[in-house]
Amino acid sequence: MSEVPDFSPVAEAYAQARPGYPPELFAWLAGQSPGRELAWDTATGSGQAAVGVAEHFARVVATDVSEAQLRHARTHPRVEYRVGRAEASGLADGSVDLAVSAAAIHWFDLPSYYAELRRVLRPGGVMAAWSYHVGRVSAPFGEALWPFYRDIVGPYFAPGARMVDAGYAAIEFPGTPLTSPVFESVVHWTLGQTVEFIRTWSGVHAYLEATGEDPVPPVERRLRSLFGSPDEGRELRFPLHLRVSRLSP
Repeated sequence: MSEVPDFSPVAEAYAQARPGYPPELFAWLAGQSPGRELAWDTATGSGQAAVGVAEHFARVVATDVSEAQLRHARTHPRVEYRVGRAEASGLADGSVDLAVSAAAIHWFDLPSYYAELRRVLRPGGVMAAWSYHVGRVSAPFGEALWPFYRDIVGPYFAPGARMVDAGYAAIEFPGTPLTSPVFESVVHWTLGQTVEFIRTWSGVHAYLEATGEDPVPPVERRLRSLFGSPDEGRELRFPLHLRVSRLSP
């Protein structure tokens, strides 16, 4: 199994099926930033974080290693998408006010990424990383997703997923930690949309490749009993694990 999953094969589904993030999160991060000229969204995927950050910054550079994901990224007049690694952004020294990583830092080479942050962040610049956990969601849907993650596909996720299991608590961030409010990603999904979300999990694809079996139908049946009508949208709430720090001026 690869240490870093490749989401390119599910890029189109990922763009449609993954949750976004609350506007309050981006407003709060902008308020901590020493300026609002340039933000960098690392491993942007489909741009879910980039477009939110762009509401508060003059310019956002959003990088990802997957050209396929960038082709399906959300457009915004102040977001520039580039192919690039978290550890080598191509940005100028001391040019970035805010660097964010949404649902991705657990896949990075952290020492190299932190070195890049120190290079590109301006004095007093802020870094933020957050994630939701695909298996941890509000009741009653967590009753289906968490056992499916824990007992069926969880062992098939790449090792970086263990950092998400721990809520990013074990990651050592550079700089001075900032205390943040509590945020959630809230979606209103039908049964079909929830199943599409599950099918974008890297662990689901790894399970299928390793066993030749589709693990999703049993959890889909469990979710069907919880949704009632498959066409009715239901609220799902994903708590965010957020870490924020400021590099010294």
